[in-house]
Amino acid sequence: MDSLPTLSQIESAKALIRPLIRETPTYRWPLLEAGLGCELWLKHENHTPVGAFKIRGGLVYMHELTRQQPDITGVIAATTGNHGQSIAFAAKSHGLRAVIVVPHGNNPEKNRAMRSLGAELIEHGREFQDALEFSRELAAQEGLHAVPSFHPWLVRGVATYGMELFRSVADLDAVFVPIGLGSGFCGVVAAREALGLKTKIIGVVSEHAPTYALSFQQRHPIEQPSTTKIAEGVACKTPNPEALAQVISSAHEIVTVDDDETLLAMREILQATHNVAEGAGALAFAALKKHREQWQNQRVACILTGGNASMEILQRSMNAG
Repeated sequence: MDSLPTLSQIESAKALIRPLIRETPTYRWPLLEAGLGCELWLKHENHTPVGAFKIRGGLVYMHELTRQQPDITGVIAATTGNHGQSIAFAAKSHGLRAVIVVPHGNNPEKNRAMRSLGAELIEHGREFQDALEFSRELAAQEGLHAVPSFHPWLVRGVATYGMELFRSVADLDAVFVPIGLGSGFCGVVAAREALGLKTKIIGVVSEHAPTYALSFQQRHPIEQPSTTKIAEGVACKTPNPEALAQVISSAHEIVTVDDDETLLAMREILQATHNVAEGAGALAFAALKKHREQWQNQRVACILTGGNASMEILQRSMNAG
């Protein structure tokens, strides 16, 4: 990114989205904290109107798009679910047509949710990259604006949850943030920088979608196919160059968790808090639990980025461990 959103830009984004999105809660859950040896705060981005943090960026993006291109009639996006719900929700609020392209075998509950928001859903390809390339072809054919999965407007919107977190909980030593393409991570960095804080930010990826972890280690982009069957929200094959540059410069470290650890974290979050975390949404807690020895007696936050788990994966999580 050329630059992170400023404090005033994040505050403006917060004012823009507030009529539609209340501040999401940040709680300590004693049962979830037990055995960790640290103070844990969970930021509940599963409590938005689409069950995930992405809606914040979608609303800001659509506001800027329609302001700059008032004659626009429709948008298109590729997604595995939460970005698509965000764009469908935001497009509907602006009276725009929304076409969403997903890979075959995508989370069926997310597909139904996108359709319920008025999106025209198209299935294409076997993974996100296939859907993305096809969406670009359709955009040119049908005169639709192609909404990217990473953009400064999206980061400005999702930075509002970072701002909420840091203002709710003082003196955080670290925040664990899942990384898909990177808007959530960059949003937390933006909020930290805007408030002048020293909190360490730990990115979390699936062991089966390790492109950002490998790229962070090598300090340059490394493509790696995604094979995760649980954390589809972070099923990224190719890192976004702008997001990666911010990850390299701002992350304290990038850690990985596998699908079994993710399923167990989903179950433990449900048992301790009675909140559903989708696979990607459980990554932060799974990573903290895995590396808890590093964070003894410290104040740590985990971002529960979304709760849109399919019933099949939710059932599998119930049997984890």
